Amino acid sequence: MIALCQMSFAAAGALVVEYMALYHIGDYFGQWSFFFYMLCGTLVAMVMGLIVGLPALRLRGVNLAVVTLSLAFVFDITIVGIGFPAQKTGTFIDRPFGIPGSTDASALGVTALVILIIVALVAVGVVYLQRSRWGSSWKMVAFSERGTASAGTNVQIAKLSAFIVSAAAAGIAGGLFEMIYRQGVTTIFVPYASLVVYVLSTIVGSYLVDMAFFGGLLSVIIPFILARLSWPLYIGDMLFGVLGIQALTTGSNLGEDIRRGIRRRNRAAKLEAIADVARSAAKTAVVPIPKGTGKPLLVVKDLGVEFGVVKANANVNITVTEGTILGLIGPNGAGKSTFIDAVTGFLPQHTGTVDLDGLSLKGKSPSFIARHGIRRTYQQDRVPSTLTVGSYVRFISGGRATRAEIDEVLAFFECPTFYSPLSLVDVGTKRLIEVAAGVAAKPKVLLLDEPAAGLDHEQHIAFGERLRQVPTKYGVTLLIIEHDLDLVRSVCSEITVLNFGEVLASGTQEAVLSNPEVLKAYMGETEML
Repeated sequence: MIALCQMSFAAAGALVVEYMALYHIGDYFGQWSFFFYMLCGTLVAMVMGLIVGLPALRLRGVNLAVVTLSLAFVFDITIVGIGFPAQKTGTFIDRPFGIPGSTDASALGVTALVILIIVALVAVGVVYLQRSRWGSSWKMVAFSERGTASAGTNVQIAKLSAFIVSAAAAGIAGGLFEMIYRQGVTTIFVPYASLVVYVLSTIVGSYLVDMAFFGGLLSVIIPFILARLSWPLYIGDMLFGVLGIQALTTGSNLGEDIRRGIRRRNRAAKLEAIADVARSAAKTAVVPIPKGTGKPLLVVKDLGVEFGVVKANANVNITVTEGTILGLIGPNGAGKSTFIDAVTGFLPQHTGTVDLDGLSLKGKSPSFIARHGIRRTYQQDRVPSTLTVGSYVRFISGGRATRAEIDEVLAFFECPTFYSPLSLVDVGTKRLIEVAAGVAAKPKVLLLDEPAAGLDHEQHIAFGERLRQVPTKYGVTLLIIEHDLDLVRSVCSEITVLNFGEVLASGTQEAVLSNPEVLKAYMGETEML
């Protein structure tokens, strides 16, 4: 989500502070009144953030950037029209705590100390939010809206909350501008300034708090150096522009590059993080394929999905029994992933019914379905590299798993440790982490879409042994889509075969895999699978 109007939010905060301070509106707190003005300015900025965030519910990427930049120009015109009252009258507002309005070293020093304390408090708040489920949802929704919804998180709320919180930070910054200059300066809040903020954030990686401070220093130091050298200030903008293009094209930033370099120096930490050390298949006791309780848990009747004239699914009937592992197999394009999309709410236009333990899921949203007991994984990578392994699993689990339970399930699936960065994890291991996260969420049914892709032979063996234990050990029923029939044989008691969107065969493993029609669908002739 690219927003190019952050300085407009700051301008709103500054304007409110200046009006209230100049005309003594709400002057009830004595020397603390300035902070009350800042609170009011921050609230106004948050409302603006909510309004500006509404287009993000439908737009993203460049389209959202254009809309937010347009809003920045609209607000700039409005600010110029209204004007800052202190600037118009040539007066200055009072600083808090009776700090002198002069520009001598002592006054500026005290002002700087107050600002530093406020910025430090904001930084602590940002770090706390980043480590919370909210913060993880912002990183998830930026990487994959589907992955966010599948975790039971409302995508719209995640987007709007990101805009509101970022607007709050900008509103606080606007109040701090007023503390420094004591009157608004319209040239500070022009749309061009928002572009500079975005470029700097992209270059340094401002989602990393230390790099956000560094970016702020760059915005001051570079112009200062250019001024001392009597060079044109636009050289700094050109430099930022070039570095911004480089960051966008490489998909990296200064903060990540520094951290990556540190990890390379620490070889042992890297090996632990990427989980690429030689690991043998787990020597666990052989567990039989689970037979289940016999109770129908997920019941899908007459499910149909059409895309124009193409019938991706037609009259699909599948029942998943509690405590079992059902294999859903079929050739490429048979409609397996479409079936999962329909069951998990991403294709609400489907016909037929989907019931989970007696609860009808017809027409329900993906987040509702996830919260009520159906989780899924994806063929494509839906695991954001900006999180750690633990924060990702904690987010997907929705708070249902304790730290000890997360550590246990990660160890069970031979995943990297809690604090390992996902940016250093290979594709195959990410699959294991995704499955572990789904299990940690404690759903009634977990739908796995080709979970073994990217795993080597030893990992396949270990993965199959662990999947067989999941229904009994964690109480999670599994439906698995997989092309590796050896894995299907090793874990599934029942199998359903889809072909051209229809159920070709369904029943016990032995009956289905020996069915001539199934052999023909896979091989084109009657060969043993």
